[in-house]
Amino acid sequence: MHARTVIFPEPRQVELTEDDISGPAENEILIQGATSLISTGTELTAYSGDFPPNSAWSRYVRYPFHPGYSHVGRVTAAGMGVHDLGVGTRVTTWSPHTTLTRAAANGAIPIPDGVADEEAAFTSLGAIVLNGIRLAAIGLGDSVAIVGAGLLGQLAASLAALSGARPVLVVDPAQRRLALAERRGATTVIPLPVADAGEAVREATGGRGADIVLEITGNPAVMPDAVRLARRNGKVIVLGSPRGPSLIDLHDEVHTLGVQIIGAHISTTPEAETPHTPWTRRRNSLLFLDLIAEGKLSVADLITHRYRLADAGDAYASLYADRSQAMGVVLGLEQAAP
Repeated sequence: MHARTVIFPEPRQVELTEDDISGPAENEILIQGATSLISTGTELTAYSGDFPPNSAWSRYVRYPFHPGYSHVGRVTAAGMGVHDLGVGTRVTTWSPHTTLTRAAANGAIPIPDGVADEEAAFTSLGAIVLNGIRLAAIGLGDSVAIVGAGLLGQLAASLAALSGARPVLVVDPAQRRLALAERRGATTVIPLPVADAGEAVREATGGRGADIVLEITGNPAVMPDAVRLARRNGKVIVLGSPRGPSLIDLHDEVHTLGVQIIGAHISTTPEAETPHTPWTRRRNSLLFLDLIAEGKLSVADLITHRYRLADAGDAYASLYADRSQAMGVVLGLEQAAP
């Protein structure tokens, strides 16, 4: 059995490798790929190589790098000890962009009937955003300001609204993205750079500032202005994986105002379910898929681009040149299978 897999051999280069894949080991499954979603934040950072040396990014991105963590496919074989994922079961995993992969059965999320493969490919990003929403601890009527209306920002607007946030403010200079956010739960859109959005946020929140700010641009230069959108004793959730340091006056803008800054990387999600930490990555993933299946959350309308796996190089080059028009970018894996 052979797998074709996307790799970045070095920055700004894309290749397809062909590798032999053996059958699944104990507690593993073999998955024939159907589709995969490109993370236009994380993967473009890895593609570009534009991150600080000696940082967590430099430890995570080692070339040759295997991008992708939003894989959807069908089980073609199951190893010893796997009893609940039979052949033909559709699953989503954190596997890279590949036509055939082995994965731990306990890390595979079964896809409900009624959820299309392309919709299921959003599950990993959904789990990332749900982790940030839970760390924010949104209460009924809390004002939430979302900085950045990219793919994660769109999901955050929907999930914040479902959590009872009111108002849901989205700050982004791109009018097209804001129009999409309004259809997804945003009650107020602010077509300004975050540096100029403070007055509009205060006006929409009765002069207080936002109870919760979700920073989702990944641009470290945005962080100081995002912090200024929070009210006294408010919270700032760092969900966008900044690529470098930020300069913030911790005394005047954090310490004296009692503002909390909370990191929301997916690694902060509890791995094991306990009475005190019930929402694991798996439970968040299952919930995300259930919300889609029940019609409470839409993601299909977020897909803007489709590519064959064989054209992955064109996809990354185009996104690197200009990703402002892109939202959900999917790779079809079945068409590229050998």
